[in-house]
Amino acid sequence: MIDKLWYLSQMKIFDKVSPEDMEEIVKRAHHAKIRKHTIIQTPDMVRDGLFFVKEGVLRLYIVNSEGKQFTIGILGKGSTFGEIDSFSLGTHGVYIETIEDTLLCSIDREQFEKFISTRPHIMKRVMRILSDQLEERTSMLEKMALGTVKEKLLFLLLHLSEEFGVLEDGFYRIDLPLTHQEIGNMIGVTRESVTTTINDLAKKDIIRTGRKTISIHRELAKEQLIS
Repeated sequence: MIDKLWYLSQMKIFDKVSPEDMEEIVKRAHHAKIRKHTIIQTPDMVRDGLFFVKEGVLRLYIVNSEGKQFTIGILGKGSTFGEIDSFSLGTHGVYIETIEDTLLCSIDREQFEKFISTRPHIMKRVMRILSDQLEERTSMLEKMALGTVKEKLLFLLLHLSEEFGVLEDGFYRIDLPLTHQEIGNMIGVTRESVTTTINDLAKKDIIRTGRKTISIHRELAKEQLIS
């Protein structure tokens, strides 16, 4: 119980929930461990209820008519997704895949609806998170669909650095092991295009690379997107 309570209290959606309410949530929660590179949702499958990322990383993406994947969201520890009657957290009609081994917590749709019906402050918190997530995904989809390879790559790396970045010597190291093929899948381009673009950006000292690691200089990267 203590472990579950601690994990759920770290979720953005519950950061201002009282201890009494948290205990009620924990009683209703279910937990599941999911291995890396597992597709847990397809556009034809709707996952009713709310889901919370306790550990790991998820990728939300769509696939166009040509079979290209376009990432519309990256969910890390503390993130929320799902569908209930009152609202959608923007995950209907998309693929959801684990990027790392992931630990998920879920609450049944009917149970959560009943819980928030007498707690309007939590509903308001959920709606704020919903608004932020939808705005972020709309922006990411636009960039992924219309940008050049360099723009797509920089936008993705900047987004990842905000969520998983560790500041080291002026650069933000993305604390997430990614191959060039995985990055290519995220932005809908070939592995070769990713490698060429990364090499060009590395020569300009906008990014630095190591074994399955990428670090990005945010200010220089943003200048590239503006120019």
